[in-house]
Amino acid sequence: MLDRMTHANETPRAEQELEEELALAFTPLHKRCLGVAVGVTLALVVALATVVHLLRSPDEPFPLVLLAQYMPGYSVSPLGALIGAGWGFFSGFVIGWFFAFARNVVLAIAKVVLQAKAELAESRGFLDHI
Repeated sequence: MLDRMTHANETPRAEQELEEELALAFTPLHKRCLGVAVGVTLALVVALATVVHLLRSPDEPFPLVLLAQYMPGYSVSPLGALIGAGWGFFSGFVIGWFFAFARNVVLAIAKVVLQAKAELAESRGFLDHI
C-alpha cells in the first residue's frame, strides 16, 4: 500500500520534470546572443591562427593567405589578424543569427503541426458520441 502511494506521488513529479525539460528544449534561441557567441568564437579562431602562424614561421605565408579571397583586406600580418578578426566576427554573427532563426522557425512549424495533430486525434471520435 505504501509502495503504491509513493509511486503515485512520484509520477506527477516525474511528469512535471519531463514537461519542464521539454519546455526548456523547445525554447526559442536568442538570435542576437547566438550570433555574438559564434562571431566572437570565429574572430578568436582567425586572429589566433594568424598570430600563431606569425610566431611559428613568419617567412612562409602558409594557406592562411587564402583567407584574403574571402576577407578583403586580410593578410598574414598583425594588422591582418585584426582585420581577419573583424571579418570573422561578422561572418560568425551572420551564421549564428541565421542558425537560430532557422531553428526557431522549424520548431514553431513543428509545434503547430503537432498541436493540430493532437487536436485532430482528440476530436476524432466526437461524432460517435452524438
